[in-house]
Amino acid sequence: MRRSSHWTDRIDDETDDGGSAALEFIVVGLLLLVPLVYLVVALGLIQGQSLGAEAGARHIARALSTAENADAARRSADRILQSVIEEYDLDPGSVGVSFACRPAGATCPAAGATLVVTVQTRVALPLVPPVLGLDRLASIPVEASAAQKISRFWGSG
Repeated sequence: MRRSSHWTDRIDDETDDGGSAALEFIVVGLLLLVPLVYLVVALGLIQGQSLGAEAGARHIARALSTAENADAARRSADRILQSVIEEYDLDPGSVGVSFACRPAGATCPAAGATLVVTVQTRVALPLVPPVLGLDRLASIPVEASAAQKISRFWGSG
């Protein structure tokens, strides 16, 4: 094995970085791209679920405020909720609906009162395993409310 004593041969051996820039670009690109893609997917899921909760609250409030009586209001609200769950791909087990009337103390629903409908759901973050309940812990609560004035002729039909 022959050793070179010329100093330019030693410099060439020490600074041989040919081809490492492409490898560094790929590694750094992947390290930055994977979290960015995950963030975009997670925010897309949260946005879709929040649109579903908002649509459910708005349509249920409108249907209840224009219904003829309590039975028609209940049937209409159930159909609307089922439709919204299917349309926006909500988890049926995590969707909750609550009703309140204003002014406080008014029987709900009552003619002339203001009905407030609130729809709550939870968005499970993608790629979270169901180990030790992590899927339940890594979920984002989403809530939407809608207010609608109940017809003064409510219950008269």
